[in-house]
Amino acid sequence: MDTLEITPARDPDGVETVVLVDDLNRPLGQAPKESVHTGDTPLHRGFSVFLFDRRGRLLLQQRSHTKKTWPLVWSNSCCGHPRLGETSLEAARRRLAFELGIRRAEVVEVLPDFRYRATRDGVTENELCPVLVAFTAEQPVLNDDEVEAIRWVGWESFVDETRRHPERYSEWCVAETDLLAGSERLRALLAARGA
Repeated sequence: MDTLEITPARDPDGVETVVLVDDLNRPLGQAPKESVHTGDTPLHRGFSVFLFDRRGRLLLQQRSHTKKTWPLVWSNSCCGHPRLGETSLEAARRRLAFELGIRRAEVVEVLPDFRYRATRDGVTENELCPVLVAFTAEQPVLNDDEVEAIRWVGWESFVDETRRHPERYSEWCVAETDLLAGSERLRALLAARGA
């Protein structure tokens, strides 16, 4: 197994960056993450991961209280921004290790073309955001700078919960969950693992 670099997407000066893109996902440049997330955030690349354990339970993450975007909000297992030239799969593996200490996981891109825009507390997210599903036998080891808390939940009960109480979760998590709930590919992946 390759050794993973478990740092955020940073430029040579150590500043975490995002890749700015046009509507066709063509790179326009990079910008510091902290300066990009405002009330008028430009379109940039992101990704979301839904991590399942061997029992078919989904890991939920409460975002750290120190996050500029959606602090203390419950969301899917892991999110982040790919580096320039990095695939969503590579970025997902890097962030799973960085945020959750998960170094061995099967990662599959399920919704490659997901895009969303959401605003909360004056901060807007505006992302082309492929959705990936991952499976692991490892237990998370939390990075306190990224994650406030976690909990494992049954997939079907989580789908129901996001439909009854979407306000309890990040907007992207709710939209992605709704799409994944209708995904034959996700059903097949879960069934293949007996979940």
